[in-house]
Amino acid sequence: MTQAEAFIRAQTAIAEAPLLPGLRLHLATEITPIWQASEAFLQQHGMEPPFWAFAWPGGQALGRAIRDAPALVRGKRVLDFAAGCGIAAIIAAQCGASLVEASEIDPLAVAAIGMNAALNGVSVLASGADMVGSACRWDVILAGDVCYEAPMVAHILPWLRAMAAAGAEVLIADPGRAYLPREGMAALSTHAVPTSLELEDRMERLVTIARLLPF
Repeated sequence: MTQAEAFIRAQTAIAEAPLLPGLRLHLATEITPIWQASEAFLQQHGMEPPFWAFAWPGGQALGRAIRDAPALVRGKRVLDFAAGCGIAAIIAAQCGASLVEASEIDPLAVAAIGMNAALNGVSVLASGADMVGSACRWDVILAGDVCYEAPMVAHILPWLRAMAAAGAEVLIADPGRAYLPREGMAALSTHAVPTSLELEDRMERLVTIARLLPF
C-alpha cells in the first residue's frame, strides 16, 4: 500500500453516492478526520483541498445519465476530465466503455480514483497529467462541475471546444456554477442531486448535462 492509499483509507469511509445506489466510494463523512480539517490546516500542511473525497453533484449526474443510457459510452473511448473521485469514469467502465481514462492533477485524487475503481471491480486508467493541450484520442469526454472558477474555465474551455471540433462528444454537467458558458451548449438532461449544507448552500442541486458545441 502506498502512502497516498494509506492516507485515503485513514481519512475516509466507504459510502455510496446518493444518486447511484451500489456505487461504493472512499468518501469523507462527518465521522472522518478530513471532513473536520479546516482550510487553514490543509494549507499549513501543503495539502490541496480534498475535492476527491466528496461525491460532487456534477459527477453524480453524469454517472446517472450514463447508467440510464449506457449507449452514451458503450464500446467507446472515454475520458473523465477533472474526475474528482472518479464517479463518471467508474460508471462508464461498468457500462461497457472500451477504454476509460480519468485525469486529475492532485496525486491524492489519482490514488483515490484507482482505489474507487478497484472497489467497484472495474479498470480505469488514472492520470495526474494536465490533459489540456493533448490531441484528441477519445470518443467521449465527461466533465463534471468544472466551471466554478474563471481561471479554470479560461484554461480548459478552448481545449474542450477543440476536442468537440475534433469529433469527441464533450458532456459538461453543471449545477449552476457562475462561470458556465452561456452559449455553445446544447442541454440534454437535468438531474436533481441530493447534497448537504457542508458542501453546498442547499440540500439539493439541479444539474444540467449539456453537449459542448465546437464553435
